[in-house]
Amino acid sequence: MAMLTRKEYVEAQAKAAEMIRKAGIAITEEEAQNIEVVDFGLGHLAVEGAQILTFFSTARVSVKVIALFPYQTEPEHWHPSIGDDPGKEETIRVVWGTVRFYLPGEPTASSDAIPPGKESFYTVRHEVLLHPCQQLTIEPATKHWFKAGPEGAVMYSFSTCARDVMDRFSDPAVVRTPQIIEG
Repeated sequence: MAMLTRKEYVEAQAKAAEMIRKAGIAITEEEAQNIEVVDFGLGHLAVEGAQILTFFSTARVSVKVIALFPYQTEPEHWHPSIGDDPGKEETIRVVWGTVRFYLPGEPTASSDAIPPGKESFYTVRHEVLLHPCQQLTIEPATKHWFKAGPEGAVMYSFSTCARDVMDRFSDPAVVRTPQIIEG
């Protein structure tokens, strides 16, 4: 498992905070320092990763802002059922940039969408291109992944109860909780 250095983590937080503010979302300095930088344990944040600011998460609802760097991809995953809960239902609304979103359906993904060498871990390939003010709702337990356009992207995530550490990923190498080493 690859790890982020503290320096890489802090630099990514600052870059994400700048993007979020550029998108017109006001955040405090404390919130900027609480942005979670996730490389999914894969060791190539610029290719597969996400920067996530949780505004709040209760037992019933969660609101987050996700910042993606240019061409950064959040790996294919789904929100499984847990007990009597059918799993997280999530609506993504793009605020700034463009996002190529992938869901089950007729394959329409271009060949450059999938990170090189990862074709077997990106199985849903129906592409939906989202621009600012467009949104998409993902039903519980639905495989999905997304990739920012050339300028990066900032989007809201409105969802039912979020249990991110319980998400399932198609790539068995993914580790959802960031591992940080000093340096």
